[in-house]
Amino acid sequence: MKKPILQAKNLTKRYRQGEAWIEALKGFTYDFPPGVTAVVGPSGSGKTTLLNLLAGFDTPTEGEAYLAGNPLHALGEDERAGVRLLHAGFVFQSWNLLPTLTALENVAFPMLLKGVPAKARTERARALLAEVGLSHREDHFPRQLSGGEQQRVAIARALALDPLVLFADEPTGNLDSAAGKRVLELLLRQARGERRVVLVTHDPEVAARAERILRLKDGALIEIQERP
Repeated sequence: MKKPILQAKNLTKRYRQGEAWIEALKGFTYDFPPGVTAVVGPSGSGKTTLLNLLAGFDTPTEGEAYLAGNPLHALGEDERAGVRLLHAGFVFQSWNLLPTLTALENVAFPMLLKGVPAKARTERARALLAEVGLSHREDHFPRQLSGGEQQRVAIARALALDPLVLFADEPTGNLDSAAGKRVLELLLRQARGERRVVLVTHDPEVAARAERILRLKDGALIEIQERP
């Protein structure tokens, strides 16, 4: 039986708020196919909660989450971190680059954590920066890069270990329209082969470029829309 690459079964997350319990996600079930899936919905609809559960940053109150066949819901924090390192890449709205490392060093960093030899990780980091059009900026620090350039470095870093799943949380939210469009095109190109790209966004124009849209409201999946 083929192991699920990215799958959720009855994912539910509750938080205590004072005397009350808040249900941030309610029984979410979906088996993500290859390609780009956009997750949309108003603020508070459960988008970020869902991403955190799918990526193993958090554990569900109920239900199951599988990443590359690994049952994240049943693993400890260190085990989940190991699964993420090997099988997932992340692109955030705030870029999250390490300020004391150059663009090249930022891209190489996940490979350093995995123990990839220095020569091999430098070669791959250079190839990835070339792919995102930043070969000429490899020795620059994040503070010397524009927002769009920082996000492109973040995409290159997310691809460093060739992940099965690429998570992107509002990746164009802090960018102007021109930079956002370039970043979006780069992300869409990453849906190759069996790779899944999960794109959390509030922008309907960004969501419209995905192959399918999952719409959340009040923590529940209310609609699945497939692009013709």
